[in-house]
Amino acid sequence: EDEDSQSFFSVPTELFESQPTTRPRRGGLYHCEFCPYFTRYLHHVARHKRTHTGEKRFRCSVCEMAFAETDTLQTHMRTHTGEKPYRCEVCQKSFVKNSRLVIHKRVHTGEKPYQCGICEKTFSDQSNLLSHKRTHSGERPYKCEACGQAFRSKTHLGRHRERMHK
Repeated sequence: EDEDSQSFFSVPTELFESQPTTRPRRGGLYHCEFCPYFTRYLHHVARHKRTHTGEKRFRCSVCEMAFAETDTLQTHMRTHTGEKPYRCEVCQKSFVKNSRLVIHKRVHTGEKPYQCGICEKTFSDQSNLLSHKRTHSGERPYKCEACGQAFRSKTHLGRHRERMHK
């Protein structure tokens, strides 16, 4: 974590001085100038600020995609290498990210901790709940660049691209 702030700034003082609007808060806490986020660690604020500024300083050497965090780039690189280090001990299915394994394990346990507040349908994955909620709102935020058709989820858009535009 500390490494990415060190790549731009040789000492924490330089980091602090480069962000004059990021000030210590009561008890030595630092806060974000854009939202209520605060932490004891200045480098955490610097990392968090990139969620607001959109700065993506870590670039993939294979496909040129850019990322705000080094760990996100490292995970992305697995799409090129095919590495899937997280394996389900029940069915042996492997995943690029541990968080996807955790969600997958709910297939075996039947756990569905996310519930729609409108129809009470339950889901094992929060992103599936969010996509489901769009059935109630009618929102379709994912648009196909090729034909303009809109979809409730990235997954549905991806399936459409595979079937219609490959």
